[in-house]
Amino acid sequence: QAQAGWLQHDFGHLSVFSKSRWNHWVHKFVIGHLKGAPASWWNHLHFQHHAKPNCFRKDPDVNMHPLFFALGKNLSVELGVQKKKFMPYNHQHKYFFIIGPPALVPLYFQWYIFYFAVQRKQWVDLAWMMSFYIRFFLTYLPFLGVKGTLGLHLLVRFIESNWFVWVTQMNHIPMHIDYDKNVDWFSTQLQATCNVHQSLFNDWFSGHLNFQIEHHLFPTMPRHNYWK
Repeated sequence: QAQAGWLQHDFGHLSVFSKSRWNHWVHKFVIGHLKGAPASWWNHLHFQHHAKPNCFRKDPDVNMHPLFFALGKNLSVELGVQKKKFMPYNHQHKYFFIIGPPALVPLYFQWYIFYFAVQRKQWVDLAWMMSFYIRFFLTYLPFLGVKGTLGLHLLVRFIESNWFVWVTQMNHIPMHIDYDKNVDWFSTQLQATCNVHQSLFNDWFSGHLNFQIEHHLFPTMPRHNYWK
């Protein structure tokens, strides 16, 4: 599931086929049938992220602030001045691994993707999503029963969620996070991204998103060319 996530990311960025239409078609199949999520939902969130990375209220990926985490030095100071105490932020480096990585996919994404598809009437995406769940349950029900199949699905999502959050946060969260200052596009991308050490394992584990700077500057570039 994690590797299918990096694969759908490639198709979503139109970086596999020379024709955009082919990328869009296969993207719907990979994220819909192989992962059970709507392509329209991913496009809606991810395009905002690339347009304004790490910009509070414009990048959906940093919308955890201020309910769960205080992200960025400027926003943390702002919370301190306002004396807003939603959470014990001075301990967030400890509870992040309890709330963030384990819960994002199995708890939040799991229900929100259906809400998104129905609310926006994305019936084709919903059909692809249902094909994933039908295939999954037809495959495992005879062997594991209802409880076992649901348990397996939850376990897969739990492990995938940890994997996904580690990769997506390590190359953005250490960088500058603030309100949109209307800085030029190039500087905005560089301020919000950092690379992670290149190795065979890191390339595989992160789907080459350890080259986050290159990815944000050239989002349609095929991932195997980032190192060049």
